[in-house]
Amino acid sequence: MNAPNHAKDDTTGILFAGFSYVFWGVMPLYWRLLDAVPPFELTVHRIFWSALFVAGVALARRRIPHLLAIFRDKRLFATLALTAVLISINWTVYIYAVASRQLVEASLGYFITPLISIALGVLLLGEHISRLRLIAILLAAAAVLVQSVMLGHFSWIALTLALSFGFYGYFRKSTHVDSMDALTVETWILFPVTSALILFWGTHEAAAFPHTPLPVSALLILGGPLTALPLALFAAGVRRIRLSTLGFLQYLNPAITLLLATLGFGETFARADMLAFGFVWIALMVVSLDSYFNRAKAPVSNPEPA
Repeated sequence: MNAPNHAKDDTTGILFAGFSYVFWGVMPLYWRLLDAVPPFELTVHRIFWSALFVAGVALARRRIPHLLAIFRDKRLFATLALTAVLISINWTVYIYAVASRQLVEASLGYFITPLISIALGVLLLGEHISRLRLIAILLAAAAVLVQSVMLGHFSWIALTLALSFGFYGYFRKSTHVDSMDALTVETWILFPVTSALILFWGTHEAAAFPHTPLPVSALLILGGPLTALPLALFAAGVRRIRLSTLGFLQYLNPAITLLLATLGFGETFARADMLAFGFVWIALMVVSLDSYFNRAKAPVSNPEPA
Protein backbone atom coordinates (compact mmCIF):
# COMPACT_ATOMS: atom_id res chain seq x y z
CA MET A 1 0.00 0.00 0.00
CA ASN A 2 1.29 3.40 -0.90
CA ALA A 3 0.77 6.34 1.37
CA PRO A 4 -0.31 9.62 -0.11
CA ASN A 5 2.27 12.35 -0.43
CA HIS A 6 1.26 14.51 2.53
CA ALA A 7 2.77 17.96 2.95
CA LYS A 8 2.71 17.41 6.73
CA ASP A 9 2.37 14.44 9.02
CA ASP A 10 -0.79 13.98 11.03
CA THR A 11 0.03 13.30 14.70
CA THR A 12 -2.66 10.63 14.89
CA GLY A 13 -1.18 8.92 11.83
CA ILE A 14 2.28 8.84 13.41
CA LEU A 15 0.82 7.35 16.59
CA PHE A 16 -1.15 4.70 14.69
CA ALA A 17 1.75 3.63 12.45
CA GLY A 18 4.31 3.89 15.25
CA PHE A 19 2.19 1.81 17.61
CA SER A 20 1.74 -0.90 14.96
CA TYR A 21 5.52 -1.25 14.55
CA VAL A 22 6.09 -1.22 18.33
CA PHE A 23 3.35 -3.83 18.66
CA TRP A 24 5.04 -6.08 16.08
CA GLY A 25 8.38 -5.53 17.82
CA VAL A 26 7.17 -6.79 21.22
CA MET A 27 4.99 -9.64 19.89
CA PRO A 28 7.76 -12.21 20.62
CA LEU A 29 6.82 -11.76 24.29
CA TYR A 30 3.37 -13.10 23.43
CA TRP A 31 4.62 -16.00 21.31
CA ARG A 32 7.01 -17.02 24.11
CA LEU A 33 3.94 -17.63 26.28
CA LEU A 34 3.03 -20.33 23.74
CA ASP A 35 6.42 -22.05 23.70
CA ALA A 36 4.77 -25.42 24.26
CA VAL A 37 2.95 -25.18 20.91
CA PRO A 38 4.98 -26.21 17.81
CA PRO A 39 5.62 -23.23 15.44
CA PHE A 40 3.62 -24.67 12.51
CA GLU A 41 0.64 -25.52 14.72
CA LEU A 42 0.80 -22.04 16.23
CA THR A 43 0.75 -20.47 12.75
CA VAL A 44 -2.27 -22.60 11.79
CA HIS A 45 -4.14 -21.34 14.86
CA ARG A 46 -3.05 -17.79 14.13
CA ILE A 47 -4.55 -17.98 10.63
CA PHE A 48 -7.71 -19.80 11.78
CA TRP A 49 -8.62 -17.37 14.58
CA SER A 50 -7.58 -14.38 12.45
CA ALA A 51 -10.00 -15.54 9.76
CA LEU A 52 -12.90 -15.69 12.22
CA PHE A 53 -12.03 -12.31 13.74
CA VAL A 54 -11.62 -10.42 10.44
CA ALA A 55 -14.83 -11.99 9.15
CA GLY A 56 -16.64 -10.40 12.09
CA VAL A 57 -14.91 -7.08 11.36
CA ALA A 58 -15.94 -7.34 7.70
CA LEU A 59 -19.57 -7.88 8.71
CA ALA A 60 -19.43 -4.86 11.02
CA ARG A 61 -17.87 -2.74 8.25
CA ARG A 62 -20.41 -4.03 5.68
CA ARG A 63 -17.59 -5.19 3.40
CA ILE A 64 -19.16 -8.49 2.29
CA PRO A 65 -20.04 -7.24 -1.25
CA HIS A 66 -16.42 -6.06 -1.70
CA LEU A 67 -15.09 -9.43 -0.51
CA LEU A 68 -17.38 -11.35 -2.87
CA ALA A 69 -16.16 -9.19 -5.76
CA ILE A 70 -12.56 -10.12 -4.88
CA PHE A 71 -13.40 -13.83 -4.83
CA ARG A 72 -15.03 -13.51 -8.27
CA ASP A 73 -11.97 -11.79 -9.77
CA LYS A 74 -9.82 -14.78 -10.76
CA ARG A 75 -6.59 -12.83 -11.22
CA LEU A 76 -6.97 -10.92 -7.97
CA PHE A 77 -7.95 -14.08 -6.12
CA ALA A 78 -4.86 -15.90 -7.46
CA THR A 79 -2.60 -13.05 -6.33
CA LEU A 80 -4.05 -13.06 -2.83
CA ALA A 81 -3.74 -16.85 -2.70
CA LEU A 82 -0.03 -16.39 -3.39
CA THR A 83 0.32 -13.66 -0.75
CA ALA A 84 -1.52 -15.92 1.71
CA VAL A 85 1.15 -18.59 1.22
CA LEU A 86 3.95 -16.03 1.52
CA ILE A 87 2.66 -14.51 4.77
CA SER A 88 2.10 -18.02 6.17
CA ILE A 89 5.74 -18.86 5.48
CA ASN A 90 6.80 -15.57 7.07
CA TRP A 91 4.72 -16.15 10.20
CA THR A 92 5.90 -19.75 10.60
CA VAL A 93 9.59 -18.90 10.27
CA TYR A 94 9.25 -15.93 12.62
CA ILE A 95 7.51 -18.00 15.29
CA TYR A 96 10.18 -20.69 14.80
CA ALA A 97 12.85 -18.01 15.37
CA VAL A 98 11.13 -17.05 18.64
CA ALA A 99 10.81 -20.68 19.78
CA SER A 100 14.40 -21.60 18.82
CA ARG A 101 15.90 -18.47 20.44
CA GLN A 102 17.10 -16.98 17.14
CA LEU A 103 15.42 -13.57 17.31
CA VAL A 104 18.68 -11.77 16.51
CA GLU A 105 18.67 -13.41 13.08
CA ALA A 106 14.96 -12.59 12.67
CA SER A 107 15.71 -8.94 13.45
CA LEU A 108 18.43 -8.95 10.78
CA GLY A 109 15.89 -10.28 8.29
CA TYR A 110 13.50 -7.40 8.87
CA PHE A 111 16.33 -4.86 8.65
CA ILE A 112 17.19 -6.37 5.24
CA THR A 113 13.57 -6.35 4.01
CA PRO A 114 13.56 -2.72 2.70
CA LEU A 115 16.69 -3.49 0.68
CA ILE A 116 15.03 -6.61 -0.73
CA SER A 117 12.07 -4.44 -1.76
CA ILE A 118 14.44 -2.09 -3.62
CA ALA A 119 16.04 -5.06 -5.42
CA LEU A 120 12.62 -6.45 -6.41
CA GLY A 121 11.61 -3.07 -7.79
CA VAL A 122 14.69 -3.09 -10.00
CA LEU A 123 14.54 -6.73 -11.09
CA LEU A 124 10.78 -7.18 -11.52
CA LEU A 125 9.47 -3.68 -12.21
CA GLY A 126 12.43 -2.26 -14.12
CA GLU A 127 12.76 0.66 -11.72
CA HIS A 128 15.80 2.89 -12.08
CA ILE A 129 18.41 2.38 -9.38
CA SER A 130 21.09 4.84 -8.36
CA ARG A 131 24.66 3.84 -7.63
CA LEU A 132 24.11 4.48 -3.94
CA ARG A 133 21.18 2.07 -3.81
CA LEU A 134 23.12 -0.53 -5.76
CA ILE A 135 25.87 -0.24 -3.16
CA ALA A 136 23.25 -0.69 -0.43
CA ILE A 137 21.95 -3.91 -2.02
CA LEU A 138 25.49 -5.28 -2.33
CA LEU A 139 26.14 -4.42 1.33
CA ALA A 140 23.01 -6.37 2.35
CA ALA A 141 24.20 -9.37 0.33
CA ALA A 142 27.62 -9.06 1.97
CA ALA A 143 25.97 -9.03 5.40
CA VAL A 144 24.27 -12.39 4.83
CA LEU A 145 27.44 -13.85 3.29
CA VAL A 146 29.72 -12.66 6.10
CA GLN A 147 27.37 -13.93 8.80
CA SER A 148 26.98 -17.30 7.08
CA VAL A 149 30.75 -17.77 6.69
CA MET A 150 31.58 -16.71 10.24
CA LEU A 151 28.81 -18.75 11.85
CA GLY A 152 29.48 -21.76 9.66
CA HIS A 153 25.88 -22.08 8.46
CA PHE A 154 23.57 -20.29 6.04
CA SER A 155 21.49 -17.49 7.58
CA TRP A 156 18.27 -18.97 6.25
CA ILE A 157 15.97 -17.41 8.87
CA ALA A 158 17.00 -13.84 8.05
CA LEU A 159 16.89 -14.42 4.30
CA THR A 160 13.58 -16.32 4.35
CA LEU A 161 11.90 -13.61 6.43
CA ALA A 162 13.26 -10.84 4.19
CA LEU A 163 12.38 -12.58 0.91
CA SER A 164 8.92 -13.78 1.99
CA PHE A 165 7.90 -10.36 3.31
CA GLY A 166 9.57 -8.56 0.40
CA PHE A 167 7.67 -10.63 -2.17
CA TYR A 168 4.52 -10.32 -0.06
CA GLY A 169 4.77 -6.55 -0.26
CA TYR A 170 5.53 -6.68 -3.97
CA PHE A 171 2.45 -8.75 -4.84
CA ARG A 172 0.17 -6.97 -2.36
CA LYS A 173 1.18 -3.64 -3.92
CA SER A 174 -0.25 -4.82 -7.25
CA THR A 175 -3.67 -5.66 -5.81
CA HIS A 176 -4.86 -2.15 -4.80
CA VAL A 177 -7.22 -3.73 -2.26
CA ASP A 178 -8.23 -2.41 1.15
CA SER A 179 -5.74 -3.79 3.70
CA MET A 180 -8.32 -5.47 5.95
CA ASP A 181 -10.23 -6.84 2.95
CA ALA A 182 -7.02 -8.40 1.66
CA LEU A 183 -6.21 -9.97 5.03
CA THR A 184 -9.77 -11.33 5.21
CA VAL A 185 -9.46 -12.98 1.80
CA GLU A 186 -5.96 -14.31 2.54
CA THR A 187 -7.00 -15.95 5.81
CA TRP A 188 -10.22 -17.34 4.36
CA ILE A 189 -8.37 -18.85 1.41
CA LEU A 190 -6.42 -20.87 3.99
CA PHE A 191 -9.39 -21.36 6.34
CA PRO A 192 -10.47 -24.79 4.96
CA VAL A 193 -6.93 -26.15 5.38
CA THR A 194 -6.44 -24.70 8.86
CA SER A 195 -9.90 -25.91 9.96
CA ALA A 196 -9.15 -29.44 8.76
CA LEU A 197 -5.78 -29.47 10.52
CA ILE A 198 -7.21 -28.20 13.82
CA LEU A 199 -10.02 -30.78 13.67
CA PHE A 200 -7.52 -33.55 12.86
CA TRP A 201 -5.10 -32.49 15.59
CA GLY A 202 -8.01 -32.17 18.02
CA THR A 203 -8.54 -35.93 17.86
CA HIS A 204 -5.02 -36.51 19.16
CA GLU A 205 -4.06 -35.93 22.78
CA ALA A 206 -0.73 -34.37 21.77
CA ALA A 207 -2.43 -31.43 20.04
CA ALA A 208 -2.36 -28.00 21.69
CA PHE A 209 -6.07 -27.32 21.25
CA PRO A 210 -8.33 -28.12 23.02
CA HIS A 211 -6.33 -30.49 25.24
CA THR A 212 -4.06 -27.88 26.84
CA PRO A 213 -5.05 -25.82 29.91
CA LEU A 214 -7.66 -23.11 29.34
CA PRO A 215 -5.12 -20.19 29.50
CA VAL A 216 -3.14 -21.69 26.58
CA SER A 217 -6.30 -22.17 24.51
CA ALA A 218 -7.33 -18.59 25.31
CA LEU A 219 -3.93 -17.31 24.16
CA LEU A 220 -4.26 -19.24 20.90
CA ILE A 221 -7.68 -17.68 20.24
CA LEU A 222 -6.49 -14.19 21.18
CA GLY A 223 -3.70 -14.52 18.61
CA GLY A 224 -6.29 -13.83 15.90
CA PRO A 225 -7.29 -10.33 17.04
CA LEU A 226 -3.69 -9.54 17.95
CA THR A 227 -2.71 -10.30 14.35
CA ALA A 228 -5.37 -8.05 12.84
CA LEU A 229 -5.18 -5.12 15.29
CA PRO A 230 -1.70 -3.79 14.36
CA LEU A 231 -2.47 -4.22 10.67
CA ALA A 232 -5.62 -2.13 11.05
CA LEU A 233 -3.68 0.56 12.93
CA PHE A 234 -0.96 0.50 10.28
CA ALA A 235 -3.53 0.91 7.50
CA ALA A 236 -5.10 3.85 9.34
CA GLY A 237 -1.73 5.48 10.02
CA VAL A 238 -0.14 5.07 6.60
CA ARG A 239 -2.90 7.14 4.97
CA ARG A 240 -2.09 10.10 7.24
CA ILE A 241 1.71 10.39 7.05
CA ARG A 242 4.47 10.89 4.49
CA LEU A 243 6.38 7.96 3.02
CA SER A 244 9.64 9.38 4.39
CA THR A 245 8.18 9.29 7.91
CA LEU A 246 6.91 5.76 7.36
CA GLY A 247 10.37 4.75 6.17
CA PHE A 248 11.81 5.90 9.49
CA LEU A 249 9.12 4.27 11.62
CA GLN A 250 9.49 0.84 9.96
CA TYR A 251 12.83 0.27 11.72
CA LEU A 252 11.14 0.37 15.12
CA ASN A 253 10.03 -3.25 14.69
CA PRO A 254 13.44 -4.93 14.10
CA ALA A 255 15.20 -2.54 16.50
CA ILE A 256 12.83 -3.45 19.36
CA THR A 257 13.09 -7.13 18.45
CA LEU A 258 16.88 -6.94 18.54
CA LEU A 259 16.86 -5.25 21.96
CA LEU A 260 14.33 -7.78 23.23
CA ALA A 261 16.44 -10.69 21.96
CA THR A 262 19.73 -9.49 23.47
CA LEU A 263 18.63 -7.69 26.63
CA GLY A 264 15.38 -9.49 27.41
CA PHE A 265 15.92 -13.06 26.24
CA GLY A 266 19.69 -13.20 26.69
CA GLU A 267 20.54 -14.18 23.10
CA THR A 268 24.20 -13.81 22.10
CA PHE A 269 25.16 -10.94 19.82
CA ALA A 270 28.28 -12.49 18.33
CA ARG A 271 31.02 -10.88 16.23
CA ALA A 272 29.39 -12.28 13.10
CA ASP A 273 26.15 -10.55 14.07
CA MET A 274 27.99 -7.28 14.71
CA LEU A 275 29.53 -7.35 11.24
CA ALA A 276 26.30 -8.37 9.53
CA PHE A 277 24.23 -5.70 11.26
CA GLY A 278 27.00 -3.17 10.61
CA PHE A 279 26.82 -3.84 6.87
CA VAL A 280 23.02 -3.58 6.88
CA TRP A 281 22.90 -0.39 8.97
CA ILE A 282 25.45 1.25 6.66
CA ALA A 283 23.33 0.14 3.69
CA LEU A 284 20.20 1.68 5.24
CA MET A 285 22.11 4.93 5.89
CA VAL A 286 23.17 4.93 2.23
CA VAL A 287 19.53 4.51 1.13
CA SER A 288 18.47 7.32 3.46
CA LEU A 289 21.14 9.62 2.03
CA ASP A 290 20.09 8.75 -1.50
CA SER A 291 16.45 9.55 -0.67
CA TYR A 292 17.50 12.84 0.93
CA PHE A 293 19.54 13.89 -2.12
CA ASN A 294 16.67 12.98 -4.45
CA ARG A 295 14.21 15.06 -2.42
CA ALA A 296 16.64 17.97 -2.38
CA LYS A 297 16.89 17.88 -6.18
CA ALA A 298 13.16 17.56 -6.75
CA PRO A 299 11.28 20.77 -7.63
CA VAL A 300 9.10 22.19 -4.89
CA SER A 301 5.38 22.05 -5.71
CA ASN A 302 2.41 23.45 -3.87
CA PRO A 303 0.31 20.69 -2.32
CA GLU A 304 -3.27 20.45 -3.47
CA PRO A 305 -5.88 21.42 -0.90
CA ALA A 306 -7.38 18.51 0.98
